[in-house]
Amino acid sequence: MSAETRSYLPEGLPRPAPAVDGLGAEFWEAARRHELVVQQCRTCEGFQWGPEWICHQCHSYDLGYTKVSGRGVIYSWERVWHPVHPALREGTPYIVVLVELPDAGNVRMAGNLLGDPTQDVVIGGEVEVAFEDRTDGDEPYTLVQWRVVE
Repeated sequence: MSAETRSYLPEGLPRPAPAVDGLGAEFWEAARRHELVVQQCRTCEGFQWGPEWICHQCHSYDLGYTKVSGRGVIYSWERVWHPVHPALREGTPYIVVLVELPDAGNVRMAGNLLGDPTQDVVIGGEVEVAFEDRTDGDEPYTLVQWRVVE
């Protein structure tokens, strides 16, 4: 793993466990393939995130996932200085971004911004998805992170 995509999960931190079934399963399967997908209604074609059983716009139950480009803009961000878990004492600061995806109806996804944790962050700055493959759990999984587009 390059320094640019270093893990933000230090030793001792409980590992996330993606659901292998249910609403998020297809999202996590796509992430393992290094593809970003967003839930989309097959009736009205509206996008939504996070996954739900019913469309937020037309109330249809006919929902699926659509592959999107993985490029977005920073809608909001926060530099986290205070560890929320003892294992994060050495892992702060880190940056969490809320990314708006223009090719997915402007839905927003949250994630870590990779790179220098003291970097300047610009609202409206362009970012792209970065996939972090993990093999330290019971099952391999891939985290969806973000990096600034140069």
